[in-house]
Amino acid sequence: MSGEVTDPDLKGLGSWLEKHLPGFEGLAKADKFNRGQSNPTYLLTASSGLYVLRRKPPGVLLKSAHAVDREFRVQAALAETDVPVSQMHVLCEDEDVIGSAFYVMDFVKGRNFDDPCLSGLGNTPRRAIYTEMNRVLAAIHSVDLAAQGLLDFGPSGNYFRRQIDRWTKQYRASETGTIEAMDELIAWLDENVPEDDGKRTLVHGDYRIDNLLFSEDGARCVAVLDWELSTLGHPYADLAALVMQWQRPTGPEGRGLAGVDRAAFGIPEDKAFIDDYCARMGVSGIRDFGFYLAFAFFRMGAILQGVKKRALDGNASNPELGLRLGASVPEYAAGGLDAAKAV
Repeated sequence: MSGEVTDPDLKGLGSWLEKHLPGFEGLAKADKFNRGQSNPTYLLTASSGLYVLRRKPPGVLLKSAHAVDREFRVQAALAETDVPVSQMHVLCEDEDVIGSAFYVMDFVKGRNFDDPCLSGLGNTPRRAIYTEMNRVLAAIHSVDLAAQGLLDFGPSGNYFRRQIDRWTKQYRASETGTIEAMDELIAWLDENVPEDDGKRTLVHGDYRIDNLLFSEDGARCVAVLDWELSTLGHPYADLAALVMQWQRPTGPEGRGLAGVDRAAFGIPEDKAFIDDYCARMGVSGIRDFGFYLAFAFFRMGAILQGVKKRALDGNASNPELGLRLGASVPEYAAGGLDAAKAV
């Protein structure tokens, strides 16, 4: 938490929730979570219990970004599936209530890990958590889109072609200076998009350990968080994004596994994790994984460039952290070029 805040307006928010959320009463305070660089997130304390509110940030926003309505929709659709999510309560698209669209969901009690090393745990619980991460990722990619009403949750066609075009546009819109490695990576991806292989599933868009909540007494995942970037697309994008994160340096900002003796920590190597995922999904293997990894580096670089731009513009949830994260964009570009060489 970063402390109690005066926004959103508690009086107006409390009155709205008492009218639109059955059983809600007595909003006392809203504490802002430190996490969440994109959509500010608050813990609401009310006499009727604890809730979580996610809102669009204030200010001028990039088109199609911060789609809290999509976050609400997909989590509501997943309520009866094998994908653990918080219970959705209410979506408000009336900006007059607190200044931007928002939704309210249940507060889910659980453990959240920023560090994929899981340094405070032993090897057995570490291994169990990684196994659970693999299971949940496969569960997301196995959701029956028709049964859950998500067939129209994303456009059809070549997902990677669409995503490269989208994030290149977003990157250019938030560019604050020339990064030659990023320009080179964009050009390489543009020329090496694989043909559409017909795989089309729900994708989370930012699947990593710090976007998961685990039970307090075990490895069971109790909620997958931060669905802002979810859509219908290619499942290997999620898998590659997870593996990409592990290539990053260890520590609170890199949140990676670079240089870690994974065997000594009970953490699977990339290949073992990918093989386990393929077994769950019933596929024999993944060709040219370097492309998917290069794409993951590019996409995260573009996202962090947007975080930097919002920090400079005064619209970031945590401006100081936003600037630090934005400074790593050249590193992501270099990582993408390294992955491209492996294709």
